[in-house]
Amino acid sequence: MFKLFKKLDRKDVFFVLISVALIAFQVWLDLKLPDYMSNITALVQTSGSQMSDILKQGGYMLLCAFGSLVSAIVVGYLAALISSSFSKKLRKEIFEKVETFGMEEIKKFSTSSLITRTTNDVTQVEMLIGMGLQMLIKAPIMAVWAISKIINKSLEWSALTGTGVVILLTTVITLMIIVLPRFKIVQKLIDRINGVTRENLMGIRVIRAFNAEQFQEGRFEDVNTTLTKTQLFNQRCFSALNPIMNLVMHFLTLGIYFIGAYLIVEANMVEKITLFGNMVVFSSYGMQVIMSFLMLAMIFMIWPRAEVSASRINEVLNEEPAIEDGTKKDGISGKEGTVEFKNVSFKYPDADEYLLRDISFTVNKGETIAFIGSTGSGKSTLINLVPRFYDVTDGEILVDGINVKEYSQEALHNKIGYVPQKAFLFNGTVKENIAYGSNGKGNITDEKVKEAIEVAQGTDFVMAMDQQYDSHIARGGTNVSGGQKQRLAIARAIARDPEIYIFDDSFSALDYKTDATLRKALKNYTKDATSMIVAQRIGTILNADKIVVLDKGKCVGIGTHKELLKTCEVYKEIALSQLSKEELENA
Repeated sequence: MFKLFKKLDRKDVFFVLISVALIAFQVWLDLKLPDYMSNITALVQTSGSQMSDILKQGGYMLLCAFGSLVSAIVVGYLAALISSSFSKKLRKEIFEKVETFGMEEIKKFSTSSLITRTTNDVTQVEMLIGMGLQMLIKAPIMAVWAISKIINKSLEWSALTGTGVVILLTTVITLMIIVLPRFKIVQKLIDRINGVTRENLMGIRVIRAFNAEQFQEGRFEDVNTTLTKTQLFNQRCFSALNPIMNLVMHFLTLGIYFIGAYLIVEANMVEKITLFGNMVVFSSYGMQVIMSFLMLAMIFMIWPRAEVSASRINEVLNEEPAIEDGTKKDGISGKEGTVEFKNVSFKYPDADEYLLRDISFTVNKGETIAFIGSTGSGKSTLINLVPRFYDVTDGEILVDGINVKEYSQEALHNKIGYVPQKAFLFNGTVKENIAYGSNGKGNITDEKVKEAIEVAQGTDFVMAMDQQYDSHIARGGTNVSGGQKQRLAIARAIARDPEIYIFDDSFSALDYKTDATLRKALKNYTKDATSMIVAQRIGTILNADKIVVLDKGKCVGIGTHKELLKTCEVYKEIALSQLSKEELENA
């Protein structure tokens, strides 16, 4: 928690100091009220007292009450300002940190957990700052100040007040010990609820198609019931705090007056007035002490959950990405567009077995290299090593003659036009999706957007949309078809004018005619760039300069289509499963 508080900037610290001063002033005003009440009590019981003297003391009480009110309003405003600005900064820092994560870190935390940490956990910390700045500072100041004023008034009253404080502290500490571990469970259960809800929304079509609504409802009900039971247990524990507080407060007041009555009866006439005034003052100050601990108890109700949330936030902020940024921005002159794999092997961080083993090949500027193999052979994994979504386990990958690990990630990604296996579009217009991001060469013009869409064979359907290039695209591209989504994703890569194109099975949703037309237009447009294509269809890669055949993570053949038909049995089996011998011979 305190590690997070170090992120408060100078402006926030300045406001905190002002708040502390105002709170101290407010406490001083609140504690002056019993003094004036004592003076009024003495004046009422003293013969010859003037009404003007009593009204004067009452006026001072009103001024103290008004000053306390103004101070409380200002402190409340400053607390809200500090907590909201701090939470805004914290959310931004978490978001920016997550953007530096590779796939390894995102899998470690899970998407749903990262969403919870950015929203719910930050809100818990914000609530603690907002309330804590007012109560956590005010309570100890008031308690110490009030105790100092009554400590010498009466040993009996002081002992009674001390007993009340011990009971309250024991109650609060016991509740903290019981509830704190369960707050950790609560945050994890919120992660699970977010995960189940997110999965349900993303897979809604499959759920409906398989009549699995009741199954999904059951999954949600399980985690929802567990969360509810845990929360109910926590609330039941805290519900015991309020009646205990009230009992202590009422018994303390009753005890003070009971002891006071006894002392007054036993005292002589001269001391009776003094004792009565002290009893009234002690009763007021005793209530202030109890109220102080009541405020602390309220903070202790919020603190455990905020502490858990702060710990979860720090886990994200302290996580060091496995992929370290390099410093180089340019490759070796004369090797632009060259991609070379040197004895590359790879396994996922949490895996025991290698997914790729000893892969080596070179592709030069202007060439097209394709990757094909059975499902699970490692094609997509291999292609994702180039933009460093993961780093190789052994060997090295060179782009423009330089190891990809030596590039800054921004410089490396500026060289690449990437089309993922699952095309993703962002909420916005067609134009905004095509001109998305930065290519390091300046803004992508409207003309470039139109040209990219034309090459990707998307002009017809874009022009048929209501607002054409300014037509709205829903998040994830849910308002366009799979083929249209893929063509827009391809156009987005084309608009960057990269040195290297990476197509990760990016033509699978296209019909054969559109596929052939797009590849022909793409070949003409990208003739000076390097193309790396993962494909399932033989027809998509027939004319590639090189085809790499993968089988169980190993390279079992490299060559052209005709060469591999003669030399690679795995490739021949794949080809014959899709095309007839006559079609292959005429290809």
